[in-house]
Amino acid sequence: MTKNINMDNIKNLAKELKLPYTNKRIEDEVKEANITNSTYENFLLSVLENEYDLRKSNGIKNRIRQARFPYKKYIEDLSLEDLPKDARDKVKTFSSLDFIETGQNIILAGNPGTGKTHMAIGIGVKACTKGYKVLFTTIPLLVNELKESRSEKTLGPLKKDLKNMI
Repeated sequence: MTKNINMDNIKNLAKELKLPYTNKRIEDEVKEANITNSTYENFLLSVLENEYDLRKSNGIKNRIRQARFPYKKYIEDLSLEDLPKDARDKVKTFSSLDFIETGQNIILAGNPGTGKTHMAIGIGVKACTKGYKVLFTTIPLLVNELKESRSEKTLGPLKKDLKNMI
């Protein structure tokens, strides 16, 4: 009976502390620790490592979702042979994400079907996985959002949201 009460208390505390892995998997972790005769340190390390991994994974998923990509593409899947020469030269530079560290922006311009959107999404997804906040938009969507915000007199909050991306 005490074990059930303790487990319920652990789950409640994990929920309060926002530890989703611990809340869902603590019983399995305890069983595994008992089977393998883990030390307290190893048991705690295992739970915390799994909690950390879940938090990192969820953070990446949330940043990708909040970036508003129209679909998910990866820079590694970009066919370099199909790109124009100048774009081929820039892919490696952009995919290093050094431009973010130096506070630079990039603008991808060119003819339709030359890989601009794939490259932008791929760079954005990579930035999300490295912990950066990203906002994907097109010029028409941005102009439309600015016009709507202006007419609804909500330009301030939009400006604040965009500034948070910098």
